[in-house]
Amino acid sequence: MTFEEMLELIDPALTRFVRFKISGRHDADDVLQEVRLAAFRGFDPTMDTERFRIWIIGIARHKCADFYRKRTDEVPIDSVPENELTMSRVGLIGASPVMETLEELSSGDREILRFHYFEDMKIPEIAKKLGIAEGTVKSRLSSARKHFEKLYPYPPKGVKNMLTKMPETMPEYTIKPTDKAPFRVKWEEVMGWFIVPKLGEKLEWAMYDFPKRNRAEYVTEEVTGRAEVHGVEGVSILAKEYEPMENNRIDDRSYNERRFVAQLTATHCRMLAEAHEEGGVMKYHTFLDGDEFLNNWGFGEDNCGNETDIAPKGDITRNGSAVSAKDKKQLIDVVGRYSVTISGKTYDTICVMDVEDYCGDGVATEQYIDTTGRTVLWRRFNKNDWRVESFGKLWNEMYPENETLTINGETYVHWYDCITDRVI
Repeated sequence: MTFEEMLELIDPALTRFVRFKISGRHDADDVLQEVRLAAFRGFDPTMDTERFRIWIIGIARHKCADFYRKRTDEVPIDSVPENELTMSRVGLIGASPVMETLEELSSGDREILRFHYFEDMKIPEIAKKLGIAEGTVKSRLSSARKHFEKLYPYPPKGVKNMLTKMPETMPEYTIKPTDKAPFRVKWEEVMGWFIVPKLGEKLEWAMYDFPKRNRAEYVTEEVTGRAEVHGVEGVSILAKEYEPMENNRIDDRSYNERRFVAQLTATHCRMLAEAHEEGGVMKYHTFLDGDEFLNNWGFGEDNCGNETDIAPKGDITRNGSAVSAKDKKQLIDVVGRYSVTISGKTYDTICVMDVEDYCGDGVATEQYIDTTGRTVLWRRFNKNDWRVESFGKLWNEMYPENETLTINGETYVHWYDCITDRVI
């Protein structure tokens, strides 16, 4: 079934869920719009109806928690006096982020935290109720607190998140075309993940929604060693996703870990495998899994990967915001040379455009790559009528302030950007 068909079946239940969580009709409808947008971005066509229902309700749960988070001063369970856990400064609803996090814990962790914090039971009382030693209660309580802290999706208000150097707001930047011819460069990054699959490589990067420019999620990556998949050699990459957007969440968690295996050759860079834990089970996907792998992690014919030696081919041409693209597969090309200034630094770059290829139909991207072959700025644009059947609005109606491109006469609207710690 298509996304639209599944959404039509589930949407009444989704609407009831959000309107139950959020009493104001206008606010609820705004959250519903955000849920549908996030779901479109992460839709997996292999989902069945039941899996889709659980997944999209999970998105809605986190969007509702985000809505209330902005209206509270709630902080994590181990960072506040116990009596603040059940009543925030604006009433009971302020505890929503805490309750959402408790739902993500194991039943044992959830039980002991509820006894101690919500039922105000002392250590001896809990020990007696569970029939275990007081020392065991203390140990389990300490462990549960750590698990809560790891899963809690929001840092305390006013406290800087020390896990990342990536700013919470997208830095101001300028992009200016130059009269110089585009340079040739070796671009060895893994498509969409910005890391070069070589031993010793590591980086951080973040995604920022527009027009608010807020950080949506951030990722740390590190090459951890050599690896081999089906006899093909590569390297192993550990990717840690913090505060992931709903479409990237696994089991509705606010923190994910993925293991990739990627290969760099003299001419191409490609993914060989991806693995993550889901539902308590480690799931592995490799390049032999066909479309299931290619649609999510692969690129190029027979997953050959992206070319590393890039130069203009003439498949895509650009004049200002007007873009002309040939009607062909694997449409990615250099469209010009630009001076990009961001965070007070200026970079000499080429712009690599992808029109309806890596990110799918109705999507175009700009990737500004410097003379060292590293990404300075990555930007996504959606075709104006992308998924309009489900949302009932064009993208320039939903985001009238955002920049637009005209590609083959069609309007594309800017959605979000990505930058790495190299430009911070």
